[in-house]
This record gives sequence, C-alpha cells and structure tokens, in this order.
Amino acid sequence: MSVTSATSRPSPDDLLVLLSVGRTGRYVSAAEELGINHTTISRRIAALEQALGGRVLIRGAGGWELTDLGREALTAAEAIESAVRSLTSDTPTLEGVVRMSATDGFSAYVAAPAIADVQRRHPKLAVEIVTATRLASLQRSGFDIEVVVGKPQLRRARAIPLGDYTLALYASHGYLADHPAPSSVDDLSHHPLVYFIDSMLQVDDLDLAPTFAPMMRESISSTNVFVHVEATRAAAGLGLLPCFMADQHADLVRVLPEISVRLTYWLVARAETLRRPEVAAIVEALRAQVDTHRDMLMGSPAAGTPPAAIELIQP
Repeated sequence: MSVTSATSRPSPDDLLVLLSVGRTGRYVSAAEELGINHTTISRRIAALEQALGGRVLIRGAGGWELTDLGREALTAAEAIESAVRSLTSDTPTLEGVVRMSATDGFSAYVAAPAIADVQRRHPKLAVEIVTATRLASLQRSGFDIEVVVGKPQLRRARAIPLGDYTLALYASHGYLADHPAPSSVDDLSHHPLVYFIDSMLQVDDLDLAPTFAPMMRESISSTNVFVHVEATRAAAGLGLLPCFMADQHADLVRVLPEISVRLTYWLVARAETLRRPEVAAIVEALRAQVDTHRDMLMGSPAAGTPPAAIELIQP
C-alpha cells in the first residue's frame, strides 16, 4: 500500500523513529540513538503502521527489515530529517554517532586517520570502531559500516570493494641472525609460522598458510594482527603479515619476496544507512584513504629481487 493512500496522516516523529530502526535494524540501537526506551520505539512503529495501513517492518535473520511500504515511508522520513537539518544551521554540519566494525590493521592504518580528518571538519560527529576479523553479517545489527576481507555474500546489503592489500612473509633481524633465511618454498618447513589461530579463523580468504607452506609449524598465533607483527619482531618465527603494517618497522625483513598474497577489503552497509550524510562522509573518506595509500597497502618486494613467481590472488 502506498503512503499516499494512508488511512490517516503519519506523525513526523514516528517517521523519524522508523528512520533510525531502518538504518540499524534494531529497536535497542534506535532507542539508544534517539534517547527513548525500547517500548516507546515499539509503540511508535505500531502507530505508524496503523496510520499507513500496513506493515513497515518485518523480522529478518539479521534484525528488522523494511517492507516496500517501509521503504517508501523511509524516503519521507529522510526528507523530514533533511528539512530539520537545514533549519538548525546555516552551515551544513555532520553530527551523531557512526558505528563501524573493521579488521585491526585497517582500523589503525586506514580508518583512524581518515575519520580523524572528517572529525576535524565536523567536531560533533562521533565514530565508534570495533575491531574484529570475521565475516560480514547483518546479524551484527547496530553497525552502520562493516569492513571485511573477501567478497561477502549477503542479501539486502550493499558490498563495496575498497581496494586490495598484500600479505608477505617477514622475519626480524634477530631471527635471521640465528636461523638461515629460506631460499625456497621448500625451506619453509624448517621455520615456525606466526599467523592466525587456525581453529578460530572465520574468514576463508585468510586461510592462506596451507596454500604455500603446509609443513610450517605454528609458533605464536593470535586473532589480532598486531600480535603477529610484534611476535615476528620478537623473533618468534616467520610472520605472514600485511605489508602496510610490517613495512613500518625497520627491524623486519621481507623473505621470499616472490611470495605475495593479494586480498581485498570490502565495505558492507545497508542501503538505507549509506544515505545518512554522516555515514556517506565516512565511506567517502575511507575510499579516498585507500586510494591515496594504494602503494603502501600493496607493499613492494625488496629492491633487486626478481618478479613475483608465486602470487596467490584470492577470489
């Protein structure tokens, strides 16, 4: 049923409640954003549905999803929000909270500086970053943006490729002082590997070690890539590390530079969420940051080494 054929005029406040629920997928998150309780959210949605004469939300596996009528009502809610914004300030400004989930390395080296630049221009905007290396899932409702490794397979969400990055094998000067550097892939069986905990790894694209070094034994393993870097620096073994992180440390040396693993960062968000000016600004900043630092993210073999003979490009 169309909004224009509604049985009564919907309340603008109820439409703004729908806007918050539609963006987050959760009553609880919408209640926190709007400063009201869960019961009030439910009552407002029920009143809106009565006014429009149909359901605006349905329960999905990942939270509340908009119906066709709900999407039409959301467009009206966005117009109300835009009108209110234009009345409150002569200069358009961004405010509110944007919540995102991203991997540890991306959060520190890409997201943090990109977001800081946005906040310098919009000091009323707050961004919460939860670091995790896992699959994208709309069941983690409450996040406006998720940045994951590997192309996600999701319905009712947009997946945007941000850019590629490279992982390679690194060793510390201290480790190489006590162990001969590997000269071939076969030599890797004599070295311990610093990488993710295999049994806890949720991202298939990061399950890389068996591809080129099935005989390497585990040394220190962790769910946090910063632990990988520091363990490698402490001579725990060879680390399979993102080049953009390892290359920051002069005490790390890339070994077997002919081995490289190319992966892709993807940004996932609901279409409704991407239309929020605050979210759109953060997404634009993340894309610009990735583009600006593309060479850093891809890394480069040591000078004088031969072209890559083993390049594992994940789908």
